Amino acid sequence: MTQTAQPRLEELSPRAAAAAVRQQIDATDLRSFARSSPARLIAIGLVLLGLCLVAGVVTASEVSSRQHALDYLLDTVEPDANSAQRLYTSLSVADAEAGTAFIFGGLEPQSVLDAYNQAIGDAAAELVAQSNTSGTADDPDVALRTGIATDLPVYCELIQTARTNNRLGNPVGSAYLSEASNLMQTKMLLMAQELQQHRTSAIADIQRRHVRPPWLAIILPIVALAALVVAQVYLARRWHRMLNPGLLVASATLVVLLAWTVTAGTISALSTTAGRDNGAVPTSELTESRILTQQARAAETLKLVRRDDSGDYDRTYDDATTTLTTLLTQYPRTAPAADDVATARAALDRWREAHQRMNDALGRGDFPGGAAIAIGSGPTEATASIDTLDSSLVHGIAVTRNTLRHNISSAARALNVLSPGALTLSVMAALLMVGGLWPRLREYR
Repeated sequence: MTQTAQPRLEELSPRAAAAAVRQQIDATDLRSFARSSPARLIAIGLVLLGLCLVAGVVTASEVSSRQHALDYLLDTVEPDANSAQRLYTSLSVADAEAGTAFIFGGLEPQSVLDAYNQAIGDAAAELVAQSNTSGTADDPDVALRTGIATDLPVYCELIQTARTNNRLGNPVGSAYLSEASNLMQTKMLLMAQELQQHRTSAIADIQRRHVRPPWLAIILPIVALAALVVAQVYLARRWHRMLNPGLLVASATLVVLLAWTVTAGTISALSTTAGRDNGAVPTSELTESRILTQQARAAETLKLVRRDDSGDYDRTYDDATTTLTTLLTQYPRTAPAADDVATARAALDRWREAHQRMNDALGRGDFPGGAAIAIGSGPTEATASIDTLDSSLVHGIAVTRNTLRHNISSAARALNVLSPGALTLSVMAALLMVGGLWPRLREYR
């Protein structure tokens, strides 16, 4: 019998050609190929390729995210915190200077008025700066800023009314001053303090997250490296060759990536920790010290203005200066601005001595003598000690803030080029891996 010739594939329709091919391919042959060495090499290559690339992408993403967080901290969060700190201290200084000016009676010294006006101007400027901070309508910081901005004109009007009555010799002026100071101490400063705490917490949160190890960026390169080692052991046993140059260099590339990631991450974390310990924490403590100084001064002047012997103002002064003494005494001697703190501590001791002399004079009924001690220009009077104390704290805050910003910058620089470097090294490792497996695959042609 004559056999009918089978048509060639190119003579068939696409559907018929596909059916013919499927008939020619036996499922047994597919299973056999899946168990063959070429298939295993292809599977190993695909797994290694995926691990190398994923390790690089994840590492680059982690590093980029950390750098963006540090840049955001340096460019936005820290300046906002500094602005909130300046708002808080400016309001405190304004209240203390208002009381100091009132003691003089009549026309106050221009220097005292300038200090008050400067503090009010600084507070208003910082409110404008804070208003530029993004926030939703239900953001509590928006309500705090609005509350301070609403109360500030009321406070200034009360102070102006108190000053006018004081110049005219009307006793009611002291009542207006007390009302203004009460508004400042019980409402405005509390809102400013809460706003500052929110800003300080934002810095601490970013620093806390940054010092945590980037586990994915560490674990995935280790997994890829381990897979490369296993693959090399398999190839050595299968082909009886000790080393595969491509896989060996790919492994070395991943070791470089891992070492770079760990080293740069550790340096960055240490810089962040130093910024927290030598910058953020000291700045917060010195800011609190300056606030306490102004609160104590406001209580001291109000006692003179009101000629109050109930002890309320003394308790406020004692509580503030006791806490202030603790903060300055416990300040680390190796921390930045330690010299400024030592100067402030000595000035505080002189101020407390002057305050005690003022109280002794008031106890004898010598109001002019007590007032002279409180606002006199002599080197042993309260004003000179307070000026030294406040200026030392201001300089110390500037030093610790610069330390914080320097360490944040160092933390960010430690991660420079690591993100593109991670991608480059992972792609190199993948290409080297393919180059190492390709000669083995070619042997099966």
